[in-house]
Amino acid sequence: MNAKTQVATLSVVSNTFLTIAKVIIGLMGGSISILSDGIHSGIDLIAAVIALFAVRQSEKPADSRHAYGHGKIENVSGTIEALLIFVAAIMIIVEAIQKAYLIWAGGSLALDNLGIGLVIMGLSALINFFVSAQLMRVAKRTDSVALEADSLHLRTDVYTSAGVFCGLLLMKITGWLILDPIVAFGVALLIIKASFDLTKEAFSPLVDVSLPETEREIISEVMRLHDEEFVEFHKLRTRKAGAERHVDLHLVVPKYTTVVDVHDLCDRIEEEINKKLQGTHVLIHAEPCSNREEQCPLEDGTSHTCQHCQKPKGKL
Repeated sequence: MNAKTQVATLSVVSNTFLTIAKVIIGLMGGSISILSDGIHSGIDLIAAVIALFAVRQSEKPADSRHAYGHGKIENVSGTIEALLIFVAAIMIIVEAIQKAYLIWAGGSLALDNLGIGLVIMGLSALINFFVSAQLMRVAKRTDSVALEADSLHLRTDVYTSAGVFCGLLLMKITGWLILDPIVAFGVALLIIKASFDLTKEAFSPLVDVSLPETEREIISEVMRLHDEEFVEFHKLRTRKAGAERHVDLHLVVPKYTTVVDVHDLCDRIEEEINKKLQGTHVLIHAEPCSNREEQCPLEDGTSHTCQHCQKPKGKL
């Protein structure tokens, strides 16, 4: 079992324990804020299971049906997780409004077992803090979208559990029951914010958004290291699928360069890009400089006589 699978499994186990504990305490004590956080943890559990499935599937090698590999399944996983979080937030808001109305209308409402609730919320915040930190470390090291999404889920749960803890503590001190639905509503708003961020992060690669400007600049820097060996490059295209990056470009070379030399140059460029951006698949289309007057273009718009493009003596 590799690091990605191990940490994804740890997330499933921790979320299972916390979901069961929060739901039981929430139902026993009648606290909508604890119950809402339990619902959030339940959604996190589903997300953790999806993430575990995604990291296992994404590591499968390319096959006849998936010639570009299975990397995008992590992006699909992250998008589904984000939608699940949004649904949970709407459910929490509905429950919070109903309970707030009951309190405002003078209905009978009692919260029991606040002490146990405080312990569970404090324990939840600590467990999720350490698990989310471990998830994020592995996600950054392996460039895993699924693990990063799962980590952000748990990081949000840390904030919400801490918020519920503070709300319960204030209710225990002041006796103000209205704080319970108010805290639950605040939890829901945090969850919606997390859902928006996750959707943006996970969905973009599904529509082949270009790599970030910093990564495109790294590719350009590699090309500049070899600018004396080719005329120019253009039609640079980039995209990402899970942890894998895909780059393709057109490379204009002096017209009489041998195929062997062009192939060697392309190999060196591909290797250096992959060293700086691990998991990058580079495809280079080489084409000859076709200026009949053997005047190659310069960056300032002028041209010069290119010795490389001139026909070597003895060539037909």
